[in-house]
Amino acid sequence: MREKMKVGIVGATGMVGQRFITLLADHPYFEITALAASKRSAGRTYAEAVDGRWKMKTPIPEAIAAMTVIDAAEIDKMAELVQFVFCAVDMKKDEIKALEEAYAKAEIPVVSNNSAHRWTPDVPMVIPEINDDHLEVIAAQRKRLGTKRGFIAVKPNCSIQSYVPALTPLRKFGIKQVVATTYQAISGAGKTFKEWPEMVDNVIPYIGGEEEKSEQEPLKIWGKVEDGEIVKADAPLITTQCIRVPVTDGHTAAIFVSFERTPTEQEIRAEWAAFRGKPQLLELPHAPEQFITYFEEDNRPQAALDRDIYGGMGVTVGRLRPDTLFDYKFVGLSHNTLRGAAGGAVLIAELLYRLGYFD
Repeated sequence: MREKMKVGIVGATGMVGQRFITLLADHPYFEITALAASKRSAGRTYAEAVDGRWKMKTPIPEAIAAMTVIDAAEIDKMAELVQFVFCAVDMKKDEIKALEEAYAKAEIPVVSNNSAHRWTPDVPMVIPEINDDHLEVIAAQRKRLGTKRGFIAVKPNCSIQSYVPALTPLRKFGIKQVVATTYQAISGAGKTFKEWPEMVDNVIPYIGGEEEKSEQEPLKIWGKVEDGEIVKADAPLITTQCIRVPVTDGHTAAIFVSFERTPTEQEIRAEWAAFRGKPQLLELPHAPEQFITYFEEDNRPQAALDRDIYGGMGVTVGRLRPDTLFDYKFVGLSHNTLRGAAGGAVLIAELLYRLGYFD
């Protein structure tokens, strides 16, 4: 049995940082040995730093509550305590890029929940079941950074997890066009209803920057590694609308899709049922047994009923049917703070660990 790897959480006091803590409690591969946040939290115990701001349903683990929070900028101090870090900080994008590169250059691998490096050409942006082959670009990134161990890997935007997994096994039929409207939970903004009362009984038809991410990030996921960079796919054409809805957790998507070679409904369902990736083959701790689950009922999937499938790491779909303008339409759902955020990053780290990238 290998000794557990020592991991730090940078941005530990925010909602995603809190979710990392709950996911890593008693993890078979990793042990939390450092918590880092902004200067205003540094020097306090974690319990003091999140007093009145703990948003998880389970209490703070005792050992974590007593840990002293470190200033995220004290990279040398973190380097003494950890072997890699998860990063989920709330900072300006250029500041995040600089911070994550500084950790990587200090030979501390970074698995990031942030968007800052998603379009850096030699940084893999990974949904582990879909594009684990993009991890090979890490060798080129290390060469650029001048590191032996240090690198950055990122997870994509939370909203695309509700439709990109369902579309991926259908690419063999030649996807031409996609329309996706996402109905996104308030936890995607790091909020609860107590903190955001104006969301009660309300819908907001705008989420800043979300539509560009939702249209472009799938193309990088479906791209390929060429000459030490990830080159995004040039198709399909994707257009989206992103809407904030009064739901605590779970992003729902309504998807319309057209194909070059139109499959039957039975073929689509068969592709979803058979879809497996490296996490399932390796039986990683946070890999859902069934990546995509299809519901026959007309009123499923529902956020309240289905977001927690396989510990919130599964993707659910339903209402597949022919469309009058496109070939088919269907509904997708994923848990945005589990599969879409901290859980997705933990699954990336588990894959990196098993493939030897942390060695």
